[in-house]
Amino acid sequence: MLKVAGGSLAALGLTAAGCGTGSGSGDGTVTIRYSWWGSEDRAKRINQSIALFEKKFPKIKIKTDFQPYADFWKKFNTQASGGNTPDVFQNAIGFLRKYDAKNVLLDLREQAAAGNLRLDGFRAGLETFGEVDGKLLGVPVGSNSMALVIDQAVFTKAGVTPKPGWTWDEYHAALAKIQETQGRAGDAGPYGIMYLYDLYLRQQGKAFFTTSGLGFTEADLTDWWSKAVTRVKSGVYADPKRTIPVKPKSAVTAELAGCEFTWDNFAVRYTSEGKSQYGLAPIPTTDGRKTGQYLGSLMLSASKRTKHPKEAAQFIDFMVHDPEVGKIMGYDRGVPATTAQNDAYVPSDEVGKQIAAYEKQLVESRVLEPITPHPAGADVCEAAFMRLAEEMSLGERPVADAVKQYFTEAKTALSS
Repeated sequence: MLKVAGGSLAALGLTAAGCGTGSGSGDGTVTIRYSWWGSEDRAKRINQSIALFEKKFPKIKIKTDFQPYADFWKKFNTQASGGNTPDVFQNAIGFLRKYDAKNVLLDLREQAAAGNLRLDGFRAGLETFGEVDGKLLGVPVGSNSMALVIDQAVFTKAGVTPKPGWTWDEYHAALAKIQETQGRAGDAGPYGIMYLYDLYLRQQGKAFFTTSGLGFTEADLTDWWSKAVTRVKSGVYADPKRTIPVKPKSAVTAELAGCEFTWDNFAVRYTSEGKSQYGLAPIPTTDGRKTGQYLGSLMLSASKRTKHPKEAAQFIDFMVHDPEVGKIMGYDRGVPATTAQNDAYVPSDEVGKQIAAYEKQLVESRVLEPITPHPAGADVCEAAFMRLAEEMSLGERPVADAVKQYFTEAKTALSS
């Protein structure tokens, strides 16, 4: 869900990170390492932000490194195993318990208490997002939530208008109408999106994860995937034999489907990829009210082995609170997590306005709930969920086999 293309370090004047966890010099200047995943555009924005930080804090230098999503975590895992993690790094909810258990993450509460990191001024309770077992392991830089991205022209021509509180039955009826009238599948295929299935479960009083394992049964997943197979065969969900070859392009912008579920801030990509007009629609519900949604977030974390915890905390504080950084980053990392940055950046483009309005509506309608902290191994569980759902949709695995294999792999990941 978070994968975005990486880019050339040399082209951006960025220096690849070296060994160690921060360094110092005779005049009191210290250097800390900062790494993240993302695209060249994100790197340019972050580099601009770092230039502002170094101007404000001339005794702190930042050494940078960025990678595509998968490469970032492969490299980070190697660094963690060797005790050589960057001083500050981008993080996500699925990795907090994993790397806390490996003794990698710094509890930032001490730096907050020392006045080096502000924990006030956050939107919608996001200040607690990085808390795990009483420790503050990450600070959010932006927020996002699951949404349904729609091809507005397709929905309009089909006579479908999604509204808050619409049900899953209404959603699937809309997909069938799109298929009948517009000559394409209704949805790209939601069955392999772990975070969407989590919302579906939360609507029923369950969740994808508990704090230590899976929060659903084999019968639950069998029902979800069996219905998916039927809908792929009927054409209501897009044919994976057609959608897989066009990746990383979206099935929606490739005009193979009328909509698909993703994170709201990812809506920016559709306008650049496709020819139509795209919008955000609400998550379907079971009871007309409960969506199961929460605000997710990218975070900044610090290494437990850093030699410069104060400077690492000051850098995190700047990247999270400084209004000029908010203007530079825009919605690249989601809607800014703090009110100072959110107020500083007012989107002028239509997609940005939609993202802001969507999250504002979520907050004001009070549908948002707390997220369940992901257990260690959640990242492995997500990868297995996507892979097995794809194999099942292609007809390479029967549903029963895919479900059994998933529970086998998940239990191994969550117990290791």
